[in-house]
Amino acid sequence: MCRAIPLCRCSTAGMVSGSLHGAVAGRRPVPGWLAQVYGDDSLVTEVDGVHAEDAGADGVAGVPTSSSTAPGLMADMLDALDVSPGTRVLEIGTGTGYNAALLCALAGPGAVTTVDRSERLTSAARDRLAALGLFPTVRCGDGAEGAPGEEPFERIVATCSVRRIPQAWIDQCAPGGLMVVPLKGTLAGGMIARLQKLPDGTAAGRLMHTPAAFMPLLSGPEMDSKIPEPADGTHRDSALSGSVLDDWTFSFFAQMHMTATTERAHRWEADGRHVTTLYDPMDGSLTRVTDREPGQGVAAATVLGSGPRDLWTPVEEAHQHWLGLHRPRREWFTITATPEQQTMSYVTPDARVLRWGL
Repeated sequence: MCRAIPLCRCSTAGMVSGSLHGAVAGRRPVPGWLAQVYGDDSLVTEVDGVHAEDAGADGVAGVPTSSSTAPGLMADMLDALDVSPGTRVLEIGTGTGYNAALLCALAGPGAVTTVDRSERLTSAARDRLAALGLFPTVRCGDGAEGAPGEEPFERIVATCSVRRIPQAWIDQCAPGGLMVVPLKGTLAGGMIARLQKLPDGTAAGRLMHTPAAFMPLLSGPEMDSKIPEPADGTHRDSALSGSVLDDWTFSFFAQMHMTATTERAHRWEADGRHVTTLYDPMDGSLTRVTDREPGQGVAAATVLGSGPRDLWTPVEEAHQHWLGLHRPRREWFTITATPEQQTMSYVTPDARVLRWGL
C-alpha cells in the first residue's frame, strides 16, 4: 500500500486526443485540466517532439510521442511488478514522472532509477519529483540500453512498448527478478508480459489479460511510418472483414503470423464500411481490405493488393487457425526470452505445443 501521490503535481499540461491534439492548460488547475488528469485514460503529453507545455492554444497535429499511462493500467502493472520497500527498480520511460513517483512511494528512497530519451522530459520530471520530496535517479538516454552501471535491478518496468525485449533489460535484471514489459503488436494487438529472470539468464513468463497500447520505445534513428496509398493491383474477394482486427484477442494472435515490420492503418467510412490497409516497408507489399456494401454478394470484403505479397492471406489463415483453437485468450500464452531467440508459446487442449518467434 503506497501513500497517495497527487497526479496533478506530475502533470502541468496535457492534450486531448484526436486528429488535432488540443492543449489543455495546466499551470493553473482549471476544471478541464483536472478532469483530464484524473480521468482513467491515457493523456498525450507530446506530439512529434512538441511537449504539451509548448503547444499553442490551437493544438498540435501529428503523431503522439509521449503520454501519461491511464492510471488504472498503471495500477495493474505495479501490482504485477510486486514492489516492496528496498526493492531496486528500473523504469524505462519517465514521461511526466508520475509512475516514478508511485515507484518511489513503494520502494522507498534511493531504490528507483528512471530513464527517458528526452532531456526536456527528464529535466521536468526531476523537478516535479523533487517538489514532492522524491529523489529517484533520473537519467536521459536510450531506453533500450537500460541503465548500464547501475545494475542489477530486482524489478524492471517499461511504460513504452517494444517488439522484442531488449537484451540489456534482461542482462540488468537480477536472477529471480521480475520484468513487466508492454509488447508492441504489428497489428495494434498490444499486450503486457510479466517475466521472471531465471538462474540460467533466461527470462520467462506469461502475458497479462489486460490489453494495452503504449507509445513505442524510440531508440536509434526514427523511421517514416507513413503508409502509402495502394496503386491499382490485383482484386479478390474475402469472407473476412478488416474489422476483425479490431478484436484485440484475435489481432494479438494474427500478428504472430505476420512479419515484424508489417504496419496497419484503419478507418470507418461515412457509410459505415470498414477499411484496413496493411503495409510492409521491407518489400513494399501493400494490401487494402474494404468492406462490401450490403447486397453486393456474399463476400464480406474486397481485397486490393500491390507488391510481391498479399498481406491479407496470413490474416485469413490465422483466423481459421484461431477458430480451430477455440479462440485462445492472450493470458494462456507464455513467453520465453534468451539471447538467441524470443518465443511465444501456447499449449493446446490436446497437449500440442505451438510456438511463434517474436
